[in-house]
Amino acid sequence: MTVLPDDGLELAGEFPDVPHEQWQRLVAGVLRKSGKDVEGSAAEEALSTALEDGLRTRPLYSALDAAPEPGLPGFAPFVRAGRAEGNTVGGWDVRQRHTAADNASVLADLENGVGSLWLGVGEGGIPVASLGRVLDGVYLDLAPVVLDAGAEVEPAARELLRLYQERGVAKDAALGNLGADPLGHEARTGQTYDFAPVASLARRCAEEYPGLRALTVDALPYHQAGGSAAQELGASLATGVAYLRELTGAGLSVEQACGQLEFRYAATADQFLTIAKLRAARRLWARVAEACGAPGAGAQLQHAVTSPVMMTRRDPWVNMLRATIATLAAGAGGAESVTVLPFDDALGLPDAFSRRIARNTSTILVEESHLARVIDPAGGSWYVERLTDELAHAGWEFFQEIERAGGQAAALRSGLLRDRLAATWAARGTKLAKRREPITGVSEFPYLGEKPVVREPAPAPPSGGLPRVRRDEAYEALRARSDAHLAATGARPRIFLAALGPAAAHTARLTFAANLFQAGGIEPVTEGAFEDSGASEVCLCSSDALYEEQASQTAQAVKAAGASHVFLAGRPAEYAGVDAHVFAGCDAVAVLSATLDRMGVS
Repeated sequence: MTVLPDDGLELAGEFPDVPHEQWQRLVAGVLRKSGKDVEGSAAEEALSTALEDGLRTRPLYSALDAAPEPGLPGFAPFVRAGRAEGNTVGGWDVRQRHTAADNASVLADLENGVGSLWLGVGEGGIPVASLGRVLDGVYLDLAPVVLDAGAEVEPAARELLRLYQERGVAKDAALGNLGADPLGHEARTGQTYDFAPVASLARRCAEEYPGLRALTVDALPYHQAGGSAAQELGASLATGVAYLRELTGAGLSVEQACGQLEFRYAATADQFLTIAKLRAARRLWARVAEACGAPGAGAQLQHAVTSPVMMTRRDPWVNMLRATIATLAAGAGGAESVTVLPFDDALGLPDAFSRRIARNTSTILVEESHLARVIDPAGGSWYVERLTDELAHAGWEFFQEIERAGGQAAALRSGLLRDRLAATWAARGTKLAKRREPITGVSEFPYLGEKPVVREPAPAPPSGGLPRVRRDEAYEALRARSDAHLAATGARPRIFLAALGPAAAHTARLTFAANLFQAGGIEPVTEGAFEDSGASEVCLCSSDALYEEQASQTAQAVKAAGASHVFLAGRPAEYAGVDAHVFAGCDAVAVLSATLDRMGVS
């Protein structure tokens, strides 16, 4: 270790130590100016943000926020990385998904930065018989192939192994994953398949193909059903433990069984939560391996996928930004492989442009932003270390709940998982409806004049199990009603925004109301008179002071002119002629749905 000479300079040496209590007093002083009379820790709590799973993020973290020692990269508990070098050697593996039998797209991806292929095979994907054609021209000893074949895993695996042999790929050069995931398939479809062939494939991989794994522990079904980060962690642990039991029961050692698993997690635009989730997942799996008597086999191999739940159908270009943040988080969190879903993923089959943007997202972060030059770049942050620890405990608690219920299979079949995930999504749905969790381009700053992005329909994904949700679903239903009305009548439903007083008095609430109503596909009209607007409803927009002077008079005047319903943009207060209020925190979905109902928009 290099010892620096004492130059007599001490960092911040001229400044006195500031106790935490002094900072809290300063915060309390600021909050009092905004009308909140709080002191001490209550002042800090007022600035905290509630997360799912009972977690909270605080406004300030310090060395007092202790967390367990994360260890060194590549060593148990593997919090900092599953490999000693992390992603510093070449960056993470860029893995793109394909569900159509399109050899040209596969080759274009591999020629332009993609490192491995994730192929959806079978129902809703590539026919097993077409695997050879899809992989024509692919150097199978250089490009790992990961299958996702559902119940067709056995024939798909046999076909891939046949291609290895036919093309002269040495067994120790075959890389990837055969993608067996019986419990993940059951979660998606409600259907089961026999584990015995899976165990046979795992044994063959362990004995003959050292670079090939047989099973995937896919946590995406639980994320896509509305689950929280801790629920995603707990379900993946329970699934991994179930597979360990099956594999060791079939004769594999614990070390061999662990070596046959790859874990797949969602990466969202909440970058710190994603980073903490991936770090916590490695810590938890290391604990499982330790409890099973194989602490050295606890390095979890991770594949991160940008969240399908966060992808929107309206203003899909914003998905590029969401995916970039999620990819950054996946890389900083230490995932060995990252799949960036194209920005048009929610609309159908991606085109060449969207696939290019998706693969270049990782390239920019690795090659230009140099994100992979540092192992665990977020490590050492008091916030990240504390969040990792808290999330690990929450994930372990959910894992234990599943185990007490009889394990992952029993929790799926009894409805326990469905109920827990549904409750989480219902709570989140309330936040989305009230725009406490804003969706840019959908619930905030929507653009009714955008030109639709049209794509060829994608094959329908397997269904019958847990539901698949999206953050934009409630607003998408409202916009679809507006689109149908536009197609049938030539115009969208309209609302007249009546601005009272000077611009300084009404601009903020006028902008708020315009955004709110456009989120439901209702066109705001701000120019001219109400009688000429083509609208049947009105929203008054101004300051509280002007409302006292003009709200009742104006509301009664527009009703006399034919308005059937009058809103006021602001907190509820009694004004003659005003029927309802819209304000920050109101249930926007309920307001917009009722408004469309009154307007006769089916």
